[in-house]
Order: sequence, then C-alpha cells, then structure tokens
Amino acid sequence: MLPSPPPSPLRLEAKLIKRNDHTMRLTDLTPNTQKVLRTLVEHDYQAYAVGGCVRDRLMGITPKDFDVVTNATPEQIKACFRNCRLIGRRFRLAHITFGREIIEVATFRGHHGEDNKESMAKQSQDGQLIRDNIFGSIEEDAARRDFTFNAMYFDATDESILDFADGMKAISTRQVEMIGDVETRFREDPVRMIRAVRFAVKLNMRIPEDMQTLIKTHAHLLGNIPPARLFEEVSKLLLSGKGLATLKLLQEFKLFKVLFPALEGMLNDPKGKEQQLIELMLKNTDSRIAQEMRITPAFLYATVLWYPMEERAEQLVFDTQISPHDAFNIASSEVIHRQVQRIMLPKRFSIPVREIWALQSRLSKRFGKRPYQLLTHPRFRAAYDFLLLRGQVEGGALLELADWWTEFQKVPQDAKANMMRELIKRGGGPRRHKKRKPKQ
Repeated sequence: MLPSPPPSPLRLEAKLIKRNDHTMRLTDLTPNTQKVLRTLVEHDYQAYAVGGCVRDRLMGITPKDFDVVTNATPEQIKACFRNCRLIGRRFRLAHITFGREIIEVATFRGHHGEDNKESMAKQSQDGQLIRDNIFGSIEEDAARRDFTFNAMYFDATDESILDFADGMKAISTRQVEMIGDVETRFREDPVRMIRAVRFAVKLNMRIPEDMQTLIKTHAHLLGNIPPARLFEEVSKLLLSGKGLATLKLLQEFKLFKVLFPALEGMLNDPKGKEQQLIELMLKNTDSRIAQEMRITPAFLYATVLWYPMEERAEQLVFDTQISPHDAFNIASSEVIHRQVQRIMLPKRFSIPVREIWALQSRLSKRFGKRPYQLLTHPRFRAAYDFLLLRGQVEGGALLELADWWTEFQKVPQDAKANMMRELIKRGGGPRRHKKRKPKQ
C-alpha cells in the first residue's frame, strides 16, 4: 500500500482592512519599531508589524512586545542594522537592540516540502518541527502562523492591515481559532497547546470543544520540547498577572502535570495542602503584578516543588536513617534535577530556590543572634513570604512562627530583645546555665 501524500499547503488570501476601518495607528508602535520598519522599506524590502502588537491593539490592550516580519533574509537584515545580532537554530531570527528595547525581526516563513526538508527543515517522528528555516512569501508566512488573530500584518506605510485568516472575526467572537488542521499544528509545535491556554486567559477568549479535546489527548507531546524553551513559555503563562486562572485551565486540560512531573499524584485533592499552596502563591503573585511589584520565577518554583521535595526528604530519612539535614540536601538536588529535565531553570533562579527552602528550618531557630542575622540575609524576605504562605495553608505552629516573624520585623530594637527573652521563658531557645563549681 502506497503512503498517503502529504497534505497540500494552506493557501491564504489577504483581506485588506483600510486605515479608517480599524483602530490601530503608526503611533501605537514604539519609535524604534517604526525605525526598523522604515529602514527595511528604505532598503526595498517588505516589512510589517505582526502578531501580538497588532492583535492586542485591536482588542484595546496596550502592546508590550513588537515583532516585525520581512522578506529580507537574516543576513540581509543584519546588513541593514549595526545593532543587530542573529539568534536561534530552530528559527533563525534577528534581534535589533536599542538600549533595553529589542525588536525581533523574522523572515517570512515558507512551506516545508519533501524536496527541501532535509536541508533547511526537519521534523521528528511525532511531526514536530525541530529545525525550520524555510523562507517564503507573506502568504506562506501567514499560513504558517498558529492562531488566526496572529496572522494580521500592519503596514506602516499606509496604516492598513492585511488579515489572512479572518483574525478580526476571532477577535469579535472572542474565540481562539487555529489556522489549518488543529492536530497537525499541535504536532508540529506542542507549545501551541499552552499558547492557546495563555491567549484564552489573557484575552478572555474561549477555546473550542474540539481543540480542548485535542489538547487533553496530546498534552504528553510537551515532553518533547527543549527544556530551555519551556522555561520562557511557562514564565509567560504563570507570571502574566493571571496565573491563578491559567493554573485552573492548565489542570483542566491535563497540561500542568506534564510541565511539573514531580507533582504527579499530589494535586488530586482540590482542597489538599499542595493545591492550596500553589493557588495561594499565584493569587499573591497576581496581586503583586497588578501593583507593579517585583516578582521572581524562583519563588514560583520554590512553591510548586516544595511538597515534592519535603516528601522525598522524609522518605530518605525513613529509608536510609540519614540526618534530616543530609536528607534535605539530597532531596533538593534530586527534585530540582528532575524538574530541569522538563523545564530548564537557570542557576540564577535554582540557587535562590534552594536558599528559600534552606531558610525554612533556620527561621524556626530563634535564639542568640540568629534572628538578627537572618534579617540581613539577602533571601530573608522571600523565605519569610514563603513561610507565611505555608503558615496560612497548614496553620498551627507554622502559622504561629510566621506571625512571630511578622511581629519581629515591625517592632523596635528594644522590643525585639523582649521578644527574644519571652521565647526563652517559654522554652523557645537555649537556656543559659551557670557553670557548676568543681567538687572539692
């Protein structure tokens, strides 16, 4: 039996939306984005703002990221800008840097036919695109995009929009729509499943029933994604300001347990301490983002992985009779090592995770100079905030300890000394014993 031929490439035609028929304007782009577009056009290339910045502006959201596409190759783009560097292997991109602002410029993607798949594009056995540097036309580029509302191209020369996949309709109906066959697109790039969740929550949109079903049955494919790429995607998911709502959807679609395999079997009870701790952390994180306060991925991972680490440490003590301190160190290493096989956690975050964990036991030892020394520790605030979360979830002595540290930070120096003396009276610290005189 002969194998079935590959599906024909999608062929999309643009719907021209003139300036007066939409709300986006050139001034909605940053001056540097405008400069990049203008420079490429001056060098006789096509250039458009595309994707999120167009979609968000049309939905009344202030854009944060500005992407540009062009028919210039990466090398041609680099020749136009001194402040340009080329990145990526799977997708070759140009980053044009203006101080702290980076404008990402991509070349129009083409279809990956059988004749050139070996040289410029490569797929895995699951259909996932591993390498993809086939360049093409704007029509092919639009067909290669994931969701219909991301295939809208803003032309800076006349402020018109080219809408290739009826993205305006998706915006008006508030529905996440995929370009092309949904299952094929998920197999090409499984990250599209978590992107669907992110857009649904961020844009207050609905995921169609057939797409929901396919996400649940194909969630395991996320295990094929490079861990470094997943770190960025998960940060966007859970540190977006809508982390709690995102968690609910990730769990509904069976994606969360794929991203955090150490939690397998721990989140079956919606009222369990593991679920409560993660939900409380995300609720607080959402609040901090709304108030434009500082957040760090380290706190997210310290919270999500705390109970798997604690359970593993207890198991080591029981099985091997080693000290709790040694068990903690081994468990910390094992749990973090397992996690980075799925989501790469850079050392600038994994080290603070371990410090937050290690300080939990130190916060319970409140005698001598230790409390004063802990107040000056660079991770004290994060460790205290984490203790507070644990106390709110578990209550009892843990909550009392958290409340003590809350008070200790507020009171003046003489009151701190009184709190320490009170601890000793209640048996919370070592007692000073007078030296016995030797017998005569």
